[in-house]
Amino acid sequence: MPFETGGTRSVIDVQRVDYIRVPVTDMEKANHFYGEVLGLARNPSSPAEDWVEYETGNVTLAVMTPHTHDYEFTPLPPGTIALRVPDVAEAKAKLEAAGVQVNEMWDSGVCHGAGLRDPDGNAILLHHRYKGSGATRLHPI
Repeated sequence: MPFETGGTRSVIDVQRVDYIRVPVTDMEKANHFYGEVLGLARNPSSPAEDWVEYETGNVTLAVMTPHTHDYEFTPLPPGTIALRVPDVAEAKAKLEAAGVQVNEMWDSGVCHGAGLRDPDGNAILLHHRYKGSGATRLHPI
């Protein structure tokens, strides 16, 4: 809905991205990967064994089995989950030492990154922005 000034206004009050569903076929492997290898905190209020939530600080990763939630398994495509880390090279080295295959690191001119996949093939990006905040908004709400 345009304003007279050319901006836009909200129809609903979106506060933040609350969670991202991460489809998996093997909860045991997924819980090991997200909880132990990545070291994410498991939400003790996770609703069921087929839906386990891991906290990243700003968004929840809801690791779940699609077949128990009425849809087919398809791994997440690249770019769906980007995990901010303080040092991509260090995180890459630690994950490789833990047996995780991590792609070559890249530098975009504003950030470093390296891709990997969880045991079910979901693409995950290790990311560190070294220029700018990355928190810009085109139109204030």
